Amino acid sequence: MSKQLLINDLDKPGIQSFSGYKANGGYSALEKSLKMKPEEIVEEVKKSGLRGRGGAGFPTGMKWSFIAKPPGVPRYLVCNADESEPGTFKDRFLMEKKPHLLVEGMIISSFALGANTSYLYIRGEMMYVYHILEKAIQECYDAGLLGKNILGSGYDLDLYVHCGAGAYICGEETGLIESLEGKRGNPRIKPPFPAIKGVWQCPTVVNNVETLAAVVPIINMTGDEYAKIGIGKSTGTKLISASGHINKPGVYEIELGVPVEEFIYSDKYCGGILNGKKLKAVVAGGSSVPILPAELILKTAKGEPRLISYESLSDGGFVTGTMLGSGGFIVMDEDTSIVKNLWNFTRFYHHESCGQCSPCREGTGWMEKILHKFIEGHATMKDIDLLWDIQGKIEGKTICPLGEAAAWPVAAAIRHFRSEFEEYVKNGKKMVDVKHYYRINKLQEA
Repeated sequence: MSKQLLINDLDKPGIQSFSGYKANGGYSALEKSLKMKPEEIVEEVKKSGLRGRGGAGFPTGMKWSFIAKPPGVPRYLVCNADESEPGTFKDRFLMEKKPHLLVEGMIISSFALGANTSYLYIRGEMMYVYHILEKAIQECYDAGLLGKNILGSGYDLDLYVHCGAGAYICGEETGLIESLEGKRGNPRIKPPFPAIKGVWQCPTVVNNVETLAAVVPIINMTGDEYAKIGIGKSTGTKLISASGHINKPGVYEIELGVPVEEFIYSDKYCGGILNGKKLKAVVAGGSSVPILPAELILKTAKGEPRLISYESLSDGGFVTGTMLGSGGFIVMDEDTSIVKNLWNFTRFYHHESCGQCSPCREGTGWMEKILHKFIEGHATMKDIDLLWDIQGKIEGKTICPLGEAAAWPVAAAIRHFRSEFEEYVKNGKKMVDVKHYYRINKLQEA
């Protein structure tokens, strides 16, 4: 049985409340942390090998060590709970089911960074989770775990929840900071990075929900012990949002290094493909990472079993590999239209582009229009090459990664499923109408 560190006790009575969480060992890591020096906590996180669980996978302890410490200047910790990546819902699940784990992780992390004010930025559509977090934070104030002189340590911390307005771009840390300051959520040009000039131009660390929650077990068990879980440089556990054509969609906590084939077909996890269909493709880390066909998601180009880890999923680069990203694991069966799926993704990125960079603002719109030609049945072979050309003119040419998030799915879909684009061109409107008729009739039968 794989080890669980974050969602291991969701069946415990009252685990969502302060009393229930504390009765099951909650806040013991905080008590331990307040007896340590801040730099000792940072060192434990470094030893753990914990990498950012929001998508980038950057070493957390290293990120913390970058924060500037000019005398007399406040520092801030910001939790990125925007979770706007399509296919990803594990942070929402964690905040809903076990809010005090996140709050405890934020208090410990704030202490380690020397922050006396911290913010939890949550997307506006999650208002019910906002109320859960507000209640958990108030319980901590009432118990003396927030506010002045926490547990007699002399450390002060105020924690606030801030609601965004549902913009994907605010999942990018500097766009989030702009929004937190009350401005339009346009990403900033970097450098300077938030560790130097973040919230109100003060040193700031922005971490994902799962990343900060993982700090709690790291302190409880030590960084060295945490590093023994997982595989290679992919240490610890990871929450995976599993969706699509599988028998058991949901949130799973896995030890990094589980084979993709086991994760899809084992009854312990996804339970196989829905209705006994064949696997066609998988988007392994949320909509922004390259899609892989069945033969490449189950095995690498070298013929080795593909593992759910940062290194194994990226083996082969974007030619034959992908990314772990945020862990939004979308499974597609043999009947899935890759072209229609890509059009859906591209529509999303066009809509969510902040419009600050011309390649992203114009390029996402062009890609959506061209893909719509395929859907409507009047695309040409030249449109496939045009799509390829446009995505190449977006990647690496924008202020933030949204442009790349829009370009990578297009490049991967053409690279691995070009023949499907060609079928849409050859069959034109006839193919589209037949598929549409089939879908409508199936809906009527249901």
